[in-house]
Amino acid sequence: MNELQGWLLDVYADEKHGLVLWIIDQDGARRQLQQTFPVTFYAAGPFARLREVWQFIKDHPIVAITEREQRRDLFSGQRDVLTIEVANAVQQPQLFHDVIRRFPDLDYYDTDIPLAIRYAAKHDLFPLGHGRFLIDEANNIRELEALESPWQLEISTPPLKILTIEPDSNPQHAPPRSILIGSQASKIRIPVRPFRSLLLSIRASLKRHDPDLILSHWGDTWLFPRLLQFCNDEGITYFNPNRDQERQAVQRGENSYFTYGQVIHRGRQFHLFGRWHIDRRNAMMFSEYGLPGVLEQARVTGLPVQEIARKSPGAGVTAMQMQTALRQGILVPHLKQQAEQFKSVAELIRADRGGLVYQPLIGLHRNVAEIDFISMYPGLMVHFNISPETVGVQGENTRLIPELGIPVDQAREGLVPATLRPLLAKRLAIKEQLAGLERRDCRVNSLKARAAGLKWLLVVCFGYLGYKNARFGRIEAHEAVTAYSRDVLLSAKETAEDLGYQVLHMYVDALWVKHAEETKAGGVRQLMGEIAARTDLPIALEGIYRWIVFLPSRLDNRIPVPNRYFGVFEDGSLKTRGIECNRHDTPPFIAKTQLRVLEKLAALPEHQPLRSALPDVIGLWRQSVADLRAGRLPLQQLLVTQRVSRPSDEFRTPSPAARALAQLANSGKQRHPGQRVRFIYTRGAPGVYAWDLPTAPDPTAVDTARYLELLVRAADTILRPLRVKEERTRSCLLSNAYQQELPFTRH
Repeated sequence: MNELQGWLLDVYADEKHGLVLWIIDQDGARRQLQQTFPVTFYAAGPFARLREVWQFIKDHPIVAITEREQRRDLFSGQRDVLTIEVANAVQQPQLFHDVIRRFPDLDYYDTDIPLAIRYAAKHDLFPLGHGRFLIDEANNIRELEALESPWQLEISTPPLKILTIEPDSNPQHAPPRSILIGSQASKIRIPVRPFRSLLLSIRASLKRHDPDLILSHWGDTWLFPRLLQFCNDEGITYFNPNRDQERQAVQRGENSYFTYGQVIHRGRQFHLFGRWHIDRRNAMMFSEYGLPGVLEQARVTGLPVQEIARKSPGAGVTAMQMQTALRQGILVPHLKQQAEQFKSVAELIRADRGGLVYQPLIGLHRNVAEIDFISMYPGLMVHFNISPETVGVQGENTRLIPELGIPVDQAREGLVPATLRPLLAKRLAIKEQLAGLERRDCRVNSLKARAAGLKWLLVVCFGYLGYKNARFGRIEAHEAVTAYSRDVLLSAKETAEDLGYQVLHMYVDALWVKHAEETKAGGVRQLMGEIAARTDLPIALEGIYRWIVFLPSRLDNRIPVPNRYFGVFEDGSLKTRGIECNRHDTPPFIAKTQLRVLEKLAALPEHQPLRSALPDVIGLWRQSVADLRAGRLPLQQLLVTQRVSRPSDEFRTPSPAARALAQLANSGKQRHPGQRVRFIYTRGAPGVYAWDLPTAPDPTAVDTARYLELLVRAADTILRPLRVKEERTRSCLLSNAYQQELPFTRH
C-alpha cells in the first residue's frame, strides 16, 4: 500500500474499473486512480408491485443488492422502499430505464443523481478538494480521507496548467484564418488551412503542455466539432484531446429553454476526460465571475468543473440540495411530487404579491445612502427555517408568516435552510475579508470572483424554491419568503423614519435614504445597526451617493420606474441601472458616449452644480453626432444586438431583429431561440442588414437619421433631470447653426 496526497481533478464512471479519478499529487504529477463505487436507487409503491420488481431484477447480473427497507421521503415521511444497488455506475441508467418502462406506476428515488454529487456526499471530496489516498500497486483506492471542507475560506489550490485556444474571428461572422494557442510560457499562431496541419499542431501542443484545462473561444460550437468531423472524414485515429486516451470526448447537442422571463440558448458542448475543457463563449456566467468563480461553484456544489461552467446557477442549487438530502438520508424523487395547494382568489391575491417596491421620488437627490440586505431571500430562508417541508406544518414550535398567517415549523431545520446556511456564511466571510483588504491587494480580484460565484447561487435559490419542476420546490415556501421580505423592508422603512431619515426608494431588498441635515457614514451605521437589531438580518452599506437621479417612464414623466437610475458615490464611482449604457441593444458608440458624459458629471467637485458641466456635456454628444454624420465611426460601433425569442418563421410582425434573422436564414446561417442577432440600421427596405451575412454591409447605406434618434434619446436620459427639455436637447445636438455660446451657465 502507498499513501499519497493530492487534489481531485476529475471523476467519472468507467465500465472496466467502476470509477476513475484523476488527481494532482503533492509532487505535481497527474495520476489516474480507480475505485469501486456501487450506486443505489429506490422504488416505492404497493408491496405486490415491489415484489414484481424484485422478481424482474433479482437475477440480473449487474444487481448487487435488492432488499426492502424504510427511507425518509421529505414530504411523506418514512416509506417502505425496494433498495436496488448496482455494482457499476455505468450500468445503473440502463437498468433504471428498463425498470421504469416495465413499472411506470411506482415512485422512484435517487435515480439520476450525478455521480460526482454521490461521490462528494459519501466521501466529502469535491472538485479540487485536497485528500489523502491509500492505494494498492494497481492504483486502486483502498481508503481515502478528505483534508478540506468546501466551506473553508482559505483553500489550497493545485498548480493548474492552462492552455488557451482562440480563433482570430467569430466563426458565426466569418471563417477564422488562424488559431492562437497560448500557455503560461509561450504563444503560437497557426493557420487554419490546411486543416491537417492545424490538427497536428493542436495535438503537439496538448502533448507538450499536458494541460489540466483547455480554455477556448468557440471550442464547443466550432473548433473541436470541426476537428473531429475532419478526423472522421479522413479516417484519422491519432487525435484524441482527452488525457484519458481510452475514452472518447463526449458531445452534447444544443438546446433552447425558457427561464426567468427570457429564452436561453446553450450551444453544443464538448467534454473531456482527465482534463477540463471550458468554452468561454458557451459558459453561461463566465463573464460574471470568470474561472475563480467557476472553481468556487464547483467546490461548493460538487458538480464537475466542466459541468458547472456551462450550467445555470440553478443546477448548482439543485446539486447542493441533492448533497444535503444524501447526507441526511432523504430520498431524492425522480420527479417532483408536490402540487400547489388549492387557494381561493382572495388567498391567491394575498399570497402571490412578490417583493415590496416603493416607487422612487423622481429627480436629482444629493447625499443619499443605499442600504442593502445581504442576500435577503436566502437569509430569510435560513433565519425563518423556510423550506418546502416546514411551511404549513403546525407543531409545538411554529412561527406564523406575516399577512398569510400560515405556520412554519421551527422544530427541525429544513432541507433548504440546511443547504443555504454554510453557503451564506461563506459569502459573508469572503465579503468581510474583502472589506479588510486594500484595492491593490493581489487577492482582491480572485475573492471578488469567488464571492460573485456564490452570490449567483444565492440569487437563484429563491426562484428554484417556486420552480414548477424543482425536486424540492413548493410555491407556498416561495410565497412565504416574499411575505417575510415585505415585512422586513417595511420594518426597515419605519426604523429609518424613526431616526429622521427620508426614504426615497425601496426595491425588494434595498432602500435609499437621506437625512434632513446631512447623510454621513457614521449616522448611517447607527441606522444600519438599528435595522439589523429589529430584523435580525445582515445588512450592508452599498455606499453614499454624492448625487443620484431617479428617472421617470419615457411614456409619462409623472410615473417613476423603480430600477432606472444613475448616480455617483462619494469615491467618484458610478452606478447605473436600466439606462442605455446598460442595455445590450444599444449601439456601442452611444453607450460609450453616455458613459463618458456620466464620467464628466462624476468628476465635478462635490458642491458644484451639475448644470455647470452642460457645455462640456453637450460638446461630447455633438462630437458623436459629427462622427456619425461624417462616417468616421467603425461599423462595429453601430451594431444593435438583440436576443432572438423564437424561430424566424414564427414572428408575427417584421421587427428589425426578425428581418435580420430572415436574412441570415436565407444565407444558410441559422439562429436558434436564445441566440443573439446583430444588425445595422440601413436606409430603405428592409431597413436592416444582418452583421453576420457573408458580405459586409455598405457604409453609405447606414440609416444615420435612425441612429441620431437613438443618440438623442440617450442624451435626453441624462439631460432631462438637469432641466433640459428634449426639444432643447435635440436642437443642441442636431442643429447645424449651433453656436459655442450656449444658453447654459457654468455657475
